[in-house]
Amino acid sequence: MVTIAEVARHAGVAPSTVSYVLTGKRSISADTKSRVRESIRSLGYQPHVHTRGLGITRTNVIGLVLPLRAGTYVPAVMRFVTAAVTTARRYDMDLLLMTADDGLPALRRTANSALVDGFLVMDVEKEDARLPLLRQLSIPSVLIGRPAAARGLTCVDLDFEAAGAKCVEHLADLGHRSIGFLGAPSAVYRRTTGFAHRAMTGFSAAAMRRGVAATALSVEEDHDSVLRATEVLVRAHPSMTALVVHNEAALGGITACLRAAGRHVPGDIAVVAICPDELAERMSPPLTSVRLPAEELGRHAVELLVAKLEGRQPPPLVLLPPKLSRRASTPDPVDHAPAAVRQ
Repeated sequence: MVTIAEVARHAGVAPSTVSYVLTGKRSISADTKSRVRESIRSLGYQPHVHTRGLGITRTNVIGLVLPLRAGTYVPAVMRFVTAAVTTARRYDMDLLLMTADDGLPALRRTANSALVDGFLVMDVEKEDARLPLLRQLSIPSVLIGRPAAARGLTCVDLDFEAAGAKCVEHLADLGHRSIGFLGAPSAVYRRTTGFAHRAMTGFSAAAMRRGVAATALSVEEDHDSVLRATEVLVRAHPSMTALVVHNEAALGGITACLRAAGRHVPGDIAVVAICPDELAERMSPPLTSVRLPAEELGRHAVELLVAKLEGRQPPPLVLLPPKLSRRASTPDPVDHAPAAVRQ
């Protein structure tokens, strides 16, 4: 289907100008209006339903639904927000950030007020209570995340199950046979947030396939909790030689906590993180990581929503494959036994 961008190129104007001609939101010269309308007729462009009809216009505002609940690590989610804002500006659109944790009422209230053209929805749970309403609303939505049942929805996500598995595969290929996993805070698992459960599931399934002993724990965000969790893993599994961390808040102190528990990275224990590359590179030593592509996910989400607003049918699921970058924290081990059991 013809897009606003194609109409803009044909008419020799910016996409925002085409939007203003359609919505009447700003004053446009008669000559420019004439060119744009001629391009619309020539190309057969079909405006989205929200730009048709008396008194119904586009707001050029996207509602970004990001409830700041227990266990939400704000620096991590802000990467998604920044990417969405930057991409939205390319389409001359703004973002309305909705951070209150009142779920359905906030969605219904915002949709009924005609404040936004559509929604981007984050912190998606496997059985998310917001999904039935999102399917019923007259304005479109895109989920950054994946529920258990995605029928009738549009979703974009990293393949977190494959990400968890990729960590295990890398470590098992290096010869590690006992691997720990430090996951998100317990509140994130209790509300069945999709990304956290899928990463842990992928980790556990891959460990079983490869015959690797595996232990997974949730860990809170503060230093004392990370220290306690690492000590628990080391005491319970003295033969553990590798650790996967899927908790950005825990990464800053993970090397020091392991050292306090008697394990040095990478000499005694290898570490792989699921996190943005730039965070993994800042650690000492730099951590091998499966990249969390927050910028790509934010950009894809906006592009999918714009496609729906323009009357196109985007794919129901965009699932990004995980990419692992090897760094100093996973060397080729000469001796897989940790210091505590080497005699």
